[in-house]
Amino acid sequence: MKRDVRVEHSVAAAAEAAERASPLQLELARQIVERMRDEAWVPGMRISEQALARTLGVSRSPIRGALDLLVAQAVLEAGAGRGFVVLRLPGDAEMSRLIPRSEGEAVYTAIMTDRANGRLPQEVSEAELIPRYGVSRGVVRKVLMRFAAEGLVQRQRGHGWRFVDSLETDEAVAESYQFRMVVECAALRQPGFRLDRDRLQQLRRAHEDILARAAGGVGTEEWFRVNTAFHEMLAACSGNRFFLQAVRQQNSLRRMQEYADFVQLPQGRVEQSCREHLAILAALDAGDTEWAAALLHRHLALAAGTYAGDAMDGKTRPELSA
Repeated sequence: MKRDVRVEHSVAAAAEAAERASPLQLELARQIVERMRDEAWVPGMRISEQALARTLGVSRSPIRGALDLLVAQAVLEAGAGRGFVVLRLPGDAEMSRLIPRSEGEAVYTAIMTDRANGRLPQEVSEAELIPRYGVSRGVVRKVLMRFAAEGLVQRQRGHGWRFVDSLETDEAVAESYQFRMVVECAALRQPGFRLDRDRLQQLRRAHEDILARAAGGVGTEEWFRVNTAFHEMLAACSGNRFFLQAVRQQNSLRRMQEYADFVQLPQGRVEQSCREHLAILAALDAGDTEWAAALLHRHLALAAGTYAGDAMDGKTRPELSA
């Protein structure tokens, strides 16, 4: 009986902590948990507050608030000094209950979906979006600033916002792959390239987990997050912030297209991409960056070729997988 009381108190305290959290802290807490699951973090693993702040593009203050929230949810534990330690990985149902999506997150998703499906024009104003989504000007502005930080919108001189050209045409997709083959392979050849072996092992476990579950099917959303983390890790290891910035913008453009009503990425393509990623990670782990760069170029070229073949056959454009 005492145990039940303690459990109920813990759940109530966790829910109360979520209610007190700011919208940004809620969003960051969800992103941290998604990263934990996608990269197969294990109980006992230590978390760097500074590294998370750098990865998620925010200051350490909101990251600390998000981490404190996850401590209240018994997902993390405060370690010695200023560190945190993983206790467990929460499931989808639990995360939805204890770390609810903020109002801004819901509006972000709605705008992304509407724009990807052509229901929003390329140029919009805050005044038009406020009644459309039934939120305040402050929420709309914060969401647009998030889009701007991701390189998806630009503020117009004087009035309004303009979505950047996205991957809506065959030509744009082909240009995106050509750009990525140049930039991502060059990132591996930078003189300042330093492999983050901890991140490499996390991503290796995440890819192996996806392959182990491939027969039962893996969601496009989950695969996109792991895929994104893989490519951004390679760019981050270059030691050049502008390579990372370029890769992140391409991933954001691909994210927008994922919100459109395209067909589900074939499971065989997910498995193939997983194995190609693992081969690249193995080459990097062995210290052969030239071979890794060659494998990466082939990986992107195969994905571009798969897309081009489908386009020439007149099929619906597939999800962008590489």
